[in-house]
Amino acid sequence: MTTTYALLLRGINVSGHRKLPMAELRTLLEGLGHTGVRTYLQSGNAVFTTGADASEDALATAVEDAVEERFGFRADCLVRDGGYLAAVAEACPYPAGELEGKQLHAVYYSERVTPDRFAPIDAEAFLPESFALGDRVMYLHTPDGLGRSRLAEAVLRPSLNKGVVATARNWNTVRKLVEMTAA
Repeated sequence: MTTTYALLLRGINVSGHRKLPMAELRTLLEGLGHTGVRTYLQSGNAVFTTGADASEDALATAVEDAVEERFGFRADCLVRDGGYLAAVAEACPYPAGELEGKQLHAVYYSERVTPDRFAPIDAEAFLPESFALGDRVMYLHTPDGLGRSRLAEAVLRPSLNKGVVATARNWNTVRKLVEMTAA
């Protein structure tokens, strides 16, 4: 049995740092035995199919190790199957169809995060921006975009995300990855 996954790399190709060309990422994934490898944008999104009987965490670790060996830096990554991605999109508590892609983001986490992690944040102080937690994901509504968001800066602080990998994708990318993993 084969499964289609999305690979979400964190912090690559940002401002010319930690460069990882997508063509080389595709080659790397194929070298790990994955098939149907496709990338989306230059920010570390890939889709692949594998028959490997491995957990998402084991697949992510294999990619992290291979990236470090090939490119000389370790890039945190998350691997999620298509069913999970579709469920995240379906469970969105915001009117995703009515918002621009830059106004809504999914922050994917390596494990479940609980509301107590974000207790230090006075959510009311950031309105109309807001967030809601789901299954290993935070839905982040930023009406003026992520780059101008004070709430995003607060919830993505390293001190609040200690011990977990967190990587954000705008809603356009969320939709595209759902589409790519369903095909």
